[in-house]
Amino acid sequence: MSAAAVHIIDDDAAMRASLSALLEIEGYEVTAFADGLSFLAAAPALKAGCVLLDIRMAPLDGLAVLSRLRDLRDDLPVVMMTGHADVALAVRSMKAGAVNFIEKPFGAETLIDCVAEALAVERHRAEDRAPALEARRRLERLTEREREVLMALVEGMPNKGVAQALGISPRTVEVHRARLMEKLGVSSIAEAVRIALAAAG
Repeated sequence: MSAAAVHIIDDDAAMRASLSALLEIEGYEVTAFADGLSFLAAAPALKAGCVLLDIRMAPLDGLAVLSRLRDLRDDLPVVMMTGHADVALAVRSMKAGAVNFIEKPFGAETLIDCVAEALAVERHRAEDRAPALEARRRLERLTEREREVLMALVEGMPNKGVAQALGISPRTVEVHRARLMEKLGVSSIAEAVRIALAAAG
């Protein structure tokens, strides 16, 4: 099993080095960045894990980095690192999506616990996302017309209603129904509808 990843963003070189050394001793795979812009540029290709993000940086502060990261990917839980005077900002960051914050200076045990909790958050998120991802993969097997028929069935339309809405014959609707059920690997329309609803979730 590969090591969990931790990505550090802090403009203090000594802090980056100290955190990196501590986390590597604990068995984590660490990457470190001196500013938010370089982190955001690398973010799409980074290994899933968690982020330790300093709140006071230039040219982008931690809140701005967090906001932009949310547009790039959602599998990197963020822990804000903050000074005592920045607690209000840290609370704002949690409202914006950070999973936790820790006040500097913090001890090794506090850091390790915080990282472990953040990684646990992501594991639970991944478990929650798994059914929807699997449902979407199954829906990708359908043609555009088969998806249209399925979505109409999700809306509760009878075959005749689907036929009228799509401008096709009821017999063609039945053919599409049979094909989409076969492709989805289900034996009833109810199961097909459940897959469609799971994918939407």
